[in-house]
Amino acid sequence: MKHIRTHLKRTMAKTRITERGELMRYFCEKLNRSRERDGLPAITMGRMGKTLEKIPTKDLYYLKRVCDDAQNFSKKFWFELNPEKYKK
Repeated sequence: MKHIRTHLKRTMAKTRITERGELMRYFCEKLNRSRERDGLPAITMGRMGKTLEKIPTKDLYYLKRVCDDAQNFSKKFWFELNPEKYKK
C-alpha cells in the first residue's frame, strides 16, 4: 500500500497547472534551447515569471504567435519585450 503523501503530491501538481504557467514553460523551453547552444545558463521559471509579470495572458498568446513566426525565436522574444533597448 502506498503512503498517502504520494497521492497528495500528484493531486497538488494537477491543481497548480494554469494556462499562463504553460505559456511560461513554453517560452522557457524555446529560449533555453538556443541559450544552451550559446553556452549561457538556462532561464528558470522564476526568472521567466518575473520577466513576464506585467504582461497580460492574452498578450502572451500574441507574443507566442509572433515569436513562432519569426526566424529567430529568441531574438524576436527579447525585442518584443523592450523594443527601445534595441532601436538606435
